[in-house]
Amino acid sequence: MSVPYFTAISKALQQADIHQPSLVLDLDRLDQNIAAIKRGLAPNLTLRLVDKSLPCLSLLAHIGKTFPDRRFMTFHLPVTAAVLDGFPDATAILGKPMPVAGARHALKKGGILDGVKDATQRISWLVDTDERLAAYGALADELGTDLRFCFEVDVGLHRGGYRDGAALTQALQLLKSHPRLHCQGLMAYEAHINHIPGLFGGPKKALAKTKALFEQFAACLGPDQRSILNLGGSSTALLYDSAIAANDVSMGSAFVLPTDFDVPSLNKLAPAIFIAAPVLKVVDPLVPGLDDRTWIMQKLGLFPKRGCFLYGGKWMAKPVYPFGMKPDKTMGFSTNQQFMRLPASATIKPDDFAFLRPTQSEFVLQQFSTIAVYAKGRIIDRWQTLPFS
Repeated sequence: MSVPYFTAISKALQQADIHQPSLVLDLDRLDQNIAAIKRGLAPNLTLRLVDKSLPCLSLLAHIGKTFPDRRFMTFHLPVTAAVLDGFPDATAILGKPMPVAGARHALKKGGILDGVKDATQRISWLVDTDERLAAYGALADELGTDLRFCFEVDVGLHRGGYRDGAALTQALQLLKSHPRLHCQGLMAYEAHINHIPGLFGGPKKALAKTKALFEQFAACLGPDQRSILNLGGSSTALLYDSAIAANDVSMGSAFVLPTDFDVPSLNKLAPAIFIAAPVLKVVDPLVPGLDDRTWIMQKLGLFPKRGCFLYGGKWMAKPVYPFGMKPDKTMGFSTNQQFMRLPASATIKPDDFAFLRPTQSEFVLQQFSTIAVYAKGRIIDRWQTLPFS
């Protein structure tokens, strides 16, 4: 990323009459990322889009032009309802166990899923314990409807789910007493893989262990219980080849590449989403209450000689432009006017834009009501993001 790159986006924002903090999606980079993911995905794996990481129907639809299977992983029922309404041919699995009371409330008459066509046939809930299995069985009986689900299994992350094949086999026996429940398969997550130190075998050993564990879990299932064998996340999905028991992998954040996903497995992708914030003031800053002693802190390197105040702030994001811009511990953080250190050579002026890369796409995208879509040097559209509720 270069000065001309950010200068061009700034110019496009100003020409589009955007003068407040905004999300900017580089559509050309997104398309390059989509193509790279398509090339890197094992041919036997179906891609499942993670809606919490891409909470925008237009964004999901754009990616869906290349990955048209309309399979989603979902985590928040208001978003689930919006996605299933927006894509009538879509199906979804829950990426976390939903409290049964929450599922009941959503499915009952007048609930958030009540108006969604064929909701109980299109959603697979997540079961992580025998107790939740029994609770969902009771809910299915109470509602007088069949419910679909996947078992959550633990392949090393240790965030929950069935720990071994024996426990899963026992759960499958218990399932026989709940005829309204139908197992669709498995869901496993292994975000730990890229973070295992070399001292303990590193990512390569962790990946091999994950594959072996998942295969053991899959072997427990009957032939009619294997439609969803889901594994992976943005940082790991491209690590798998055809020699894997899974048939379904999840990805979301990788398409726009926030900073938390700067990992070797995604090194062919480029950052495609930014927060653009107008610069309100450029200053030679003074430490509040220590005006005449500021120079001491500057001499010690504890306070900058140049700085700026942004429109907004305290986002989960890292500054990328102007180069060398960074937050300051002395001034702290503000959601109103964030102070940022600047190098002495910085030439940015009031009303210019500063840019930050989100650390993650989930939640951050939903802090903004729209995404400014940037392509070929101009803002070509504004896409609505999905609300929290």
